[in-house]
Order: sequence, then C-alpha cells, then structure tokens
Amino acid sequence: MTTKRELSVEQRKELLSTLKARFEKNMDRHKGFEWDEVQSKLEADHESLWSLHEMEKTKGEPDVVGYDKDTSEYIFYDCSVESPKGRRSVCYDRKALESRKKYKPENNALDMAAAMGIELLTEEQYRDLQQLGTFDLKTSSWVQTPADIRELGGALFCDRRYDTVFVYHNGAESYYAARGFRGAVRV
Repeated sequence: MTTKRELSVEQRKELLSTLKARFEKNMDRHKGFEWDEVQSKLEADHESLWSLHEMEKTKGEPDVVGYDKDTSEYIFYDCSVESPKGRRSVCYDRKALESRKKYKPENNALDMAAAMGIELLTEEQYRDLQQLGTFDLKTSSWVQTPADIRELGGALFCDRRYDTVFVYHNGAESYYAARGFRGAVRV
C-alpha cells in the first residue's frame, strides 16, 4: 500500500525512465555527471523521488542542474521552457491569498511548493538556471522574496526578455495566467 508521499513501483519505474531520458538529452546541464550515480541516490530517497514526481506531474520537467559536494546531493530544478503549466495563476503566499476579497486564485506558490516538498527558486538560482538554457520567454516565475519586501506587501518574480533576465516586483496577491513558479529539490 502506498502512502501520500510514496510512489508505486510502476510510478517509480516510469519516473526514473523519464528522468533518465531527460538527463541524457540535456547533458550540457550536468557535464561530468553519471546517470547511474544519480539513479542510485534517487532510488534511496523515496520522499525526494515523490517530490520529483509532483514536479513532473505539474509539467515542471525536473532535471539535474548541479551537485553540492558539501552535502553530497544532486540538485534538480524545473527545466520546462516556460513556467510549469500546472503551477500558474497563483499568488505568492497564503497571506496574499487571504487578503484578496474578489477573484481569488485557487492556490498560492509557497503552499503549493511546500505540499510538493520543494522550494521556490531564489533569484540567484533562477539566474543560474538561465545560464543552462533559455527559459520563461513568454511566462514569468515567482522567486523567493526577502522578508522586508514581503512585509511591505510585495513579492518578486523573474522572466527572460531581450536575452536578459529581469527581476520585477508585484503585489504578492497578484496572479496571472502566465505566472507560475519554479522549484528545486535536493537528492
């Protein structure tokens, strides 16, 4: 019997196959890494595998983008060309969601990320991702917002236009069909 944060054997097999194919197709994102080592880590960490499944299910197309030597962890980011389709039209956080009087979105980025077991990318991580490819040419993605900005009602998001990564601000309660969020998970 599977629990909420555990995949069936078939789901694990299918996800590992998808992740391997993406890994092999995009070797420029993780030069010098070996899939067998990544797979070994994934098979030993069912909770992170479940989080990657959630990223995949919401069209994030997670892929390996780095390795932390201090913690011996592989780092996965959402690498979908545009902000993940299954995570758009959300405001920044619960406080923002509750502050809306009319036309509330169904969810918010921080709660969705927590439920998936992932973290929103930071601005620095978002910029690092953009070094690996061209992302968010038509969409934008919420990023982790410093507490002082959030306390004043704002939140940050990023996108790429004119071959440049831009960081913008908006009211945290705002949401748009073309704005979602990208996440990270460590395995």
